Amino acid sequence: MPIRSLTELPDSARCWIFAAASPLTGDAATALLTAVDQHLAQWAAHGTPLVCARDWQHDRFLTIAVDEAATGASGCSIDGLFRLLAEQEAQRGVSLTDAARVYWRHADGTICADSRPAFKAAVAAGAVTATTPVFDTTITDLGRRRAAFEVPAAVSWHQRYLPASADIQTTT
Repeated sequence: MPIRSLTELPDSARCWIFAAASPLTGDAATALLTAVDQHLAQWAAHGTPLVCARDWQHDRFLTIAVDEAATGASGCSIDGLFRLLAEQEAQRGVSLTDAARVYWRHADGTICADSRPAFKAAVAAGAVTATTPVFDTTITDLGRRRAAFEVPAAVSWHQRYLPASADIQTTT
């Protein structure tokens, strides 16, 4: 089945967001995306092709989505996707499946990938505030990814690391 554009899938589509701990560019990114595209072109659950799409953002974030209303992903098909990514991690020398990292945008625009303790330290040092953009790689549906993938820390799960007095000033 041909891979779709992410824009063609409904908000209800299931998604996985994988993040590279360091930027992946040039030939390495091309090789990763080629391997992912080849996998998705043949991705099936119990012999039924999956209606799926992928997106690559900021040289770090790979989103893979499947329209489960059209064809539901099975445990085996999802395991196959994770096996592919594990192979790619080994070949590219970059982590894509480490869910323990926290991703945020530094004031200079660069994207930081930190352990949770390092993120807490960045908060304590004032580098991360309530308005600092953070990336929510825990999102599991496409509608939420479209609406809230990169948001201020105070309106995401990251807020648990902010001081209790942290707040975003809103205007009406």
